Amino acid sequence: MYQAGFDASWELDLFGGTQRNIEAAIRSEQSAEDELRYSLVTLLGDVAAYYVDARGYQARIALARRTAASQRDTERLTRTKYEAGSATAVDLAKASAQAASTEANIPTYEAALAADTHRLGILLGRAPTAVSGLFAKSAPVPAPRMPLPTGVPADLLTNRSDVASAERKLAQATAKIGAAEADRYPSISLTGSVGTSAIRAGDLAKYSSVSWSVGPSITVPVFDAGKRYATVRIAEAQRDQAFATFHSTLLSALEDVENALVALSREKARAGKLAEAAKNYREAARLSRSLFETGSSNFLDVLDAERSLYSAEDSLIQSQVAIAKYYVTLAKALGGGWVDPVDAATPLIVDANTGPHAREALR
Repeated sequence: MYQAGFDASWELDLFGGTQRNIEAAIRSEQSAEDELRYSLVTLLGDVAAYYVDARGYQARIALARRTAASQRDTERLTRTKYEAGSATAVDLAKASAQAASTEANIPTYEAALAADTHRLGILLGRAPTAVSGLFAKSAPVPAPRMPLPTGVPADLLTNRSDVASAERKLAQATAKIGAAEADRYPSISLTGSVGTSAIRAGDLAKYSSVSWSVGPSITVPVFDAGKRYATVRIAEAQRDQAFATFHSTLLSALEDVENALVALSREKARAGKLAEAAKNYREAARLSRSLFETGSSNFLDVLDAERSLYSAEDSLIQSQVAIAKYYVTLAKALGGGWVDPVDAATPLIVDANTGPHAREALR
C-alpha cells in the first residue's frame, strides 16, 4: 500500500493573540541586543580603567625610583658629614631607613602593574601576558581633555543600553498580556488535508485514489476552571515586575550619572590642591637640602621635607588616576563607549562533522 499527502491549517487571528506574541518576540530580541551592547560598553570601560591603573602604577614606580635615588644621595651626603663629625649616627641611620622604605614600595607597585596588564590580556580575550609588551615603555597617565556632553536625564532612555533593555522587557511583558487575554476567547481556524493511497505507486496520481477534506474549526474555551483568566493575571503581575525593574534601572542610571559628575568635579579640585602642595614641598625640600649642606639646618628638616614631597607627589599621581577613572565611569553612566552596530550573526564556534559515525568493529 502506497500513501502520500499533506495537511494545512490557517488560523484567523481574530483577537490579535498571534500579533501580540510576535510583538513580544520582537521586544525580546531587541532586549537581548541591548544587553549585548551594554556588556560591550562595560567591557570597554573595564579595559580603559585597567589601562589607566597600569599607567598609574608605572608613574608611581618611576616616582619611587627617583625619590629613592635622591634619598640615597642624601644618605651619601649624611655619611660624608658623619665622617667629618658634623652629623650623628642617628641621622645616617634615618637617611638609610627612609631610602630603603621608599625602595620597598617598588616591588609592590610592580606586582600591581603586572596584575593589571594580565587582566587587560584576559579582557581582550588573549593570554595574560599578551599585552605586557605594550607597557615596556612608560607613558603618562591618560588625562581627559574633552568634557562629556551630559545632556538631559531623558537622554538616558536612549543612550543607556541597560535602561533600553529594561524598557524592551516591559514592552514584551505588556504584549504577553494581550496574548493571554486573546487566549480567553474563541479561536477560528481553517484546516484542510489532501491524501492519496493505492496498491501500486503508479495509481497514486489517479483521481479515484485522491481524497481531500477542508473545513473550519472553532475552539471555544468554556470549561477551564479559570485557568486562562489566571494566566492573564500572571501576565499582568509579570508586567508590574518588569515595570518595577525598569523604574529601578532608570533611577540607578540617574544616580550613576550624578555620582560620577560629583566625583569627577571634586577630584579635579583635589588634584589642583595636591599639585600646589607638591610644588611647595618640592621647593621646601630643595631649600632644606641646601641649608643642610651648608650646615645651617638640621637633618630632621631634610628628612621631613623629602618624606612630605614623596607623599604629595604620590598622592597627586593617584588623584590623576582617579580623575581618568571617574571620567570613564561618567562615560559609562551616560551610555557612551559603543556606537557601532553589533554583528552577532556569525557564531564563535562553528560545528562540523558532528553527525553520526559508524562504530569501528572491535578487534
